[in-house]
Amino acid sequence: MTAAAQKSTKVACGNCGATNRVPAVANGIPRCGKCSTPLRWVVDATDDEFHAVVDESSLPVLVDVWAPWCGPCRMVSPALEKLAGELAGRLKLVKVNADANPEVSRQFEVRSIPTLVILDHGQVIDKQIGARPEPQLRSWLESKLPRKA
Repeated sequence: MTAAAQKSTKVACGNCGATNRVPAVANGIPRCGKCSTPLRWVVDATDDEFHAVVDESSLPVLVDVWAPWCGPCRMVSPALEKLAGELAGRLKLVKVNADANPEVSRQFEVRSIPTLVILDHGQVIDKQIGARPEPQLRSWLESKLPRKA
């Protein structure tokens, strides 16, 4: 079992409040064990884990390439996490520290941060550079994500 497959995060269900463990890598959509509501899926990934966490995801992935010293990155992060909750079941948010993971930065030709990349089954759907207000991020994401079934 890979390190990525063993990682998990505790997430409170947005519907019932129950605490759930959400794995970094999973088949399907993480759902609450109590009420079956889709859960917010946010994962920190390294260069070594990136393929397993992103390319094999059953959901579209928003990759956030950021750095801890970057003011705009710190401003946009809470908005991205909120949107990941609102779009639970439609989106997986994967955060990659550019300083610690240069291979991911090279893969997406990151020249400025934050850089946001939407992937679906490993294919780039769209890319955005720089921080944006939450309403603009929401509009951008919703225009690029597949419609709900």
